[in-house]
Amino acid sequence: MANPPKEQRPDGSENKVTNDLASRIAAAKRDRAVEEAETSRRASGDTSQMGRAVRLGSEFIAAILVATGIGYLLDLWLNTRPWIMLVMLLVGFAAGILNVTRSVAEMNKAAPPPKDADLGPADDDEDDDR
Repeated sequence: MANPPKEQRPDGSENKVTNDLASRIAAAKRDRAVEEAETSRRASGDTSQMGRAVRLGSEFIAAILVATGIGYLLDLWLNTRPWIMLVMLLVGFAAGILNVTRSVAEMNKAAPPPKDADLGPADDDEDDDR
């Protein structure tokens, strides 16, 4: 069906349709902006506890596997089985612990403390028990 010309429409009906459409468009834009803000907040560094655990575990295991693999290859090349591999296993273990502590420190800097967290005594607090 064709729309009747403007002269034949009752007064104000076109204005009501336009206002209704404009309000629905504005509501849809607000909803979309809220969804985009939530998505960007999640992606910006607010990782879940499971994500942190997977990252730390994979860094630890990767350091051990890489060092052990290098040790194994050196053992094959120098014909000193299994001594270099065992030493490199220990080096990989130490490197894994170092990687995990660095990652945890980085994550703690990026994440703000919870609102009700007890962060210890302030710098201006004095010990009155002396």
